[in-house]
Amino acid sequence: MYGVCGCCGALRPRYKRLVDNIFPEDPEDGLVKANMEKLTFYALSAPEKLDRIGAYLSERLSRDVARHRYGYVCIAMEALDQLLMACHCQSINLFVESFLKMVRKLLESDKPNLQILGTNSFVKFANIEEDTPSYHRSYDFFVSRFSEMCHSNYEDPDIRTKIRMAGIKGLQGVVRKTVNDELQANIWDPQHMDKIVPSLLFNLQSGERTESRSPSPLQASEKEKESPVELTERCFRELLGRAAYGNIKNAVSPVLMHMDNHSLWEGKIFAVRCFKIIMYSIQSQHSHLVIQQLLGHLDANSKNSAKVRAGIVEVLLEAAAIAASGSVGPTVLEVFNTLLRQLRLSVDYELTGSYDGTNIGTQIIKAHEERQLQEAVIRTIGSFANTLPTYQRSEVMLFIMGKIPVPGVNLTLPPNELVPQGTQMIQIMLLKSLVQVTMGFQTTNMLTALPDTFLDPLLSFSLINHPEVRLLVLQILLSLIDRHDNRPKFATVCIISDISVLKLKVDKCSRQDNLFMKKHGQHLCRHIYLGCKEQSSSQQHYETLYALLGLLCVELANEEVVVDLIRLALALQDLALCTDEDLTIYNRCAVHALSAAYLNLICQLTTVPAFCQHIHEVIEVRQKESPYLLPEGIFLECPTLPPSLERVESGVLFLQSKIAEVLGGSGYNTDRLATPYVPQCTDEDRLSKRKSIGETISLQVEVESRNSPEKEERTPAEEITFETLKSAIVDSAGMEEQERERRRQVVEKFQKAPFEEIAAHCGARATMLQSKLNQIFEITIRPPPSPSGTISLGYGQSQSRSVPIYEMKFPDLCVY
Repeated sequence: MYGVCGCCGALRPRYKRLVDNIFPEDPEDGLVKANMEKLTFYALSAPEKLDRIGAYLSERLSRDVARHRYGYVCIAMEALDQLLMACHCQSINLFVESFLKMVRKLLESDKPNLQILGTNSFVKFANIEEDTPSYHRSYDFFVSRFSEMCHSNYEDPDIRTKIRMAGIKGLQGVVRKTVNDELQANIWDPQHMDKIVPSLLFNLQSGERTESRSPSPLQASEKEKESPVELTERCFRELLGRAAYGNIKNAVSPVLMHMDNHSLWEGKIFAVRCFKIIMYSIQSQHSHLVIQQLLGHLDANSKNSAKVRAGIVEVLLEAAAIAASGSVGPTVLEVFNTLLRQLRLSVDYELTGSYDGTNIGTQIIKAHEERQLQEAVIRTIGSFANTLPTYQRSEVMLFIMGKIPVPGVNLTLPPNELVPQGTQMIQIMLLKSLVQVTMGFQTTNMLTALPDTFLDPLLSFSLINHPEVRLLVLQILLSLIDRHDNRPKFATVCIISDISVLKLKVDKCSRQDNLFMKKHGQHLCRHIYLGCKEQSSSQQHYETLYALLGLLCVELANEEVVVDLIRLALALQDLALCTDEDLTIYNRCAVHALSAAYLNLICQLTTVPAFCQHIHEVIEVRQKESPYLLPEGIFLECPTLPPSLERVESGVLFLQSKIAEVLGGSGYNTDRLATPYVPQCTDEDRLSKRKSIGETISLQVEVESRNSPEKEERTPAEEITFETLKSAIVDSAGMEEQERERRRQVVEKFQKAPFEEIAAHCGARATMLQSKLNQIFEITIRPPPSPSGTISLGYGQSQSRSVPIYEMKFPDLCVY
């Protein structure tokens, strides 16, 4: 019977006859469209025949492939594509299985044209939205085969490009087909991502262009759109754009692995470009997940070369710049903790010369590479800080300050001869990080933004002998105080005849600013004064001190603060005149110039004509007789210095009595102006190496009088000698002994005394307490007076009587 059916065409099933009729005698003629329409109509009318149609087409295609009749292969695939586009019934699943079987057959072929043909058919299928789910369909083969095509090494470059582009399109089709269907294979599994992502990165890297590229490419020409690089980038962006919260890790991990395997961190350019694509493509609320993975990868490469770590840090820098504000994630301090840990490790590596501290059998570390890494980490810390709101930035500032080793406080330092140098390097690096974090810092309440736990340790570093540390502290203070971008206007120390050209932005000092200066003003002035006493100060130090003084009087000064700043400027002049200080001629001239420039600035801000006249007269005399006492004469590359400053004429000095007199007429506190400024000695002086043991023993303690806070009367200084210290120790020891004896007697009494005696003692105390409370209640709790009056009941008692309101007598002021 089957043989008869095979010989007689009329006895063959109708679907086979319809399928055979779409193939012409000559494959060059292409698909017979009229017969194809009949086949399509039949498939729509009898959907249960779709699986048989697909199976028969698959059989014919396999036979044609084996016989190398590639024209009929193309016709069969075209027919399959049209049937797929036309039929959306429940039986489509069985037909799809036959279709995928034919696509797999083409992809397994070694002919590039057949591979491209199969890929194009699969892409068309991927764009079809199926009405019925599929529970058993697998795309593992297609992921593997398309990934292999992406790495094609075909000899002909044009054909190789076509094969790679076909592979990229195939991967894009697999992603589109599976990413939104929960019943399909999970394309985000590591086994699939480890094939898809490296294939895309390989093509992105192989066609990388030398010119810089925009994160979001503009509309390009048709030829450029067809390039593998553009196609790969679009596919990569689409893949990342579809990634949900739980899939970000699986999508980014292969990228990190690819960078490691191909040593792409050292070049930085490609790694930065890839992560720019990632950061711009994923949803903005998921940005912190990428940053956390990069931080974890940085920790994992802690003992890798400095170039690798620097490349990861550069990528972090770019990622932080792209991330939206506040997207660093919930673990903000953990981000900075990781970066600071890498900074400290880099310093340790630079000092020890190896990654394990033994320098035996390990890679020799290049110091300049570690320095480049440290600078990159510092820039990254600043980039992260710029994405944070003010309150979080304040927390980061406190966090970094807590990491800085303070001499005399951090006593648990390892016994190593490199400790001083290592501690100093850590201080410098962390202070540089603080400079980056505080850059652009804006706050309305200085008290809450700069608590004592931050400001006190920061100012203590201004007493350290190292000039770079002191300069960094001053730069941090400038960033914190400058809230109106006035800092660039004080960049150079100079005498300005009219400060209106500076266009300073001056606002009225707020209540919070007044409280801040009342609490910390003297502290700041003291550290400015002591900073001018440092012999290692350079021109940059004096310029920064001038900017700090200028910002104080512009940003935070009220009338009382202005008086203190004038006293400070005059004290700096006295400091330059004092012969007891070990200052060089250059330092003395620089302090004179700093004082003159600042008094010239502050006199114009106070707008008191007599004050301005005195300052300008002294400046004119200096310009004629002593130009080295002005900024224009000392802050030069090769300044002309006098042989000595022991004899300075009074005409070139600013007179405190004259200034107090002219400002007193304008309502300023003359008593305070006439009092010379003397910085108080505190415990922070132990951080400065200027103090010797003898000076510490002869420390003079000054106690301000509390009876009159407005007057600056001081009690005579009490000299602390050996005898006073000995008597204080003996007295304190005697008091402690008496206290211990009293406690022993109380415990013994309660242990050995009878119960009645203890009860009587406690009862007497309770009675005494109750009587005192009754007295207090009688004094404080009294009934309010009644307008209706009282009635006497005799025996000294009285009772309120009720009087109608119309009979009450009210004061005249209450009646109208």
